[in-house]
Amino acid sequence: MRSYLSPPATVSALGLTFADTMQALFDTTVSPLMPETQWVPGKTIYTGRPAVAPPPLPAGTPAHFNTHNNRLLWQAASQLQEPIERARAQYGGHRVGVIIGTTTTGVDDNYPAFQAFARDGHWDKDLYRHERQLLSAPADFLAHHFGLSGPVYSISTACTSGARAIITAHRLLTSGLCDAVVCGGVDSLAHLTINGFDALQALSAGIANPFSINREGINIGEAAALFVMTRQADDGLPLLGYGNSADAWHMSSPDPKATGAILAIRQALAQAGCEAQDIGWVNLHGTATELNDSMESLAMATCFAQDVPCTSTKPLTGHTLGAAGALEAALLWGVIHPEYNRAGQLPAQHWDGQADPALPAIALTDSRSRWQKQPRIGMSLSFAFGGNNAVLILGEA
Repeated sequence: MRSYLSPPATVSALGLTFADTMQALFDTTVSPLMPETQWVPGKTIYTGRPAVAPPPLPAGTPAHFNTHNNRLLWQAASQLQEPIERARAQYGGHRVGVIIGTTTTGVDDNYPAFQAFARDGHWDKDLYRHERQLLSAPADFLAHHFGLSGPVYSISTACTSGARAIITAHRLLTSGLCDAVVCGGVDSLAHLTINGFDALQALSAGIANPFSINREGINIGEAAALFVMTRQADDGLPLLGYGNSADAWHMSSPDPKATGAILAIRQALAQAGCEAQDIGWVNLHGTATELNDSMESLAMATCFAQDVPCTSTKPLTGHTLGAAGALEAALLWGVIHPEYNRAGQLPAQHWDGQADPALPAIALTDSRSRWQKQPRIGMSLSFAFGGNNAVLILGEA
């Protein structure tokens, strides 16, 4: 049975609405990521954040939901209000689930409490609320606001969280537990994660430069991306297939042989009933770290002919962690759908063009790249700490 993803709602450094995001994806020649100094002591780093701060939560929302992460989520969710309310009216709130991927949730809203403890040596309980940083908080907030009482929970598998939320939504529909699922991901900039990546020496001093010999690492971004998934073919584009694996190679490094990534790609192709040559574009994970790009290019070279067009969109959004899999699935949705891409463009890769000769060759896009295959079928790759891998295939029905 197939599931269908509604037009997405997105908020990121690329735009405040999905339509604006897609226009920027095709038209932007200069990355919107900006230098900031407040995150890592003594360092300037580039981050991706929406151009406008998220609005307040709706009046009457319980105080413990009031975090920057939930406000960012609301900035996207308010754009899906009509299809969410339509699903609740059609199926009943008990038949609509909410599955959200996240990693940071509201932890940075408790940062002042941690600062005060480090400064004063005692805990100020008035500055800290545990509910802010519960991983369940984003899903709980949406369920509360929209009156949904189906399965409600969050998924936190690092950088595959948003993609796995979409996979889980499909499983809830096929199992008969839900008739509609609000699914996607949200993550916000946080001192904890940014300094963690700095400790791993994984942050780039400039804009990320995927697959280049000059790559230095990632930029962190914040974003929210949501869909309403149903079994109704007229509700959007179908999820044709997915693959997921966990090779558990290392806590933070991918398997250099790409074993789990290759397995997930082949699972997705098999489930979709596709051959590798049917895929017309791949939205890469493309973090611009030395080890990810080496592993991912090997997986691509193993599973595809070298001429399949592929792009990492992270130089335009930053790596949005728990939101990345959902945001990049949304970008794939828009690149496929003719309403948002009549000309058949493929987004150009933002990089210095200096390919690393140590990596297997892959066909990174440029400003002239176009869909070459019909129907439009594309793939989005997400890889995470702990060897966690998720692959989505979307396409024209």
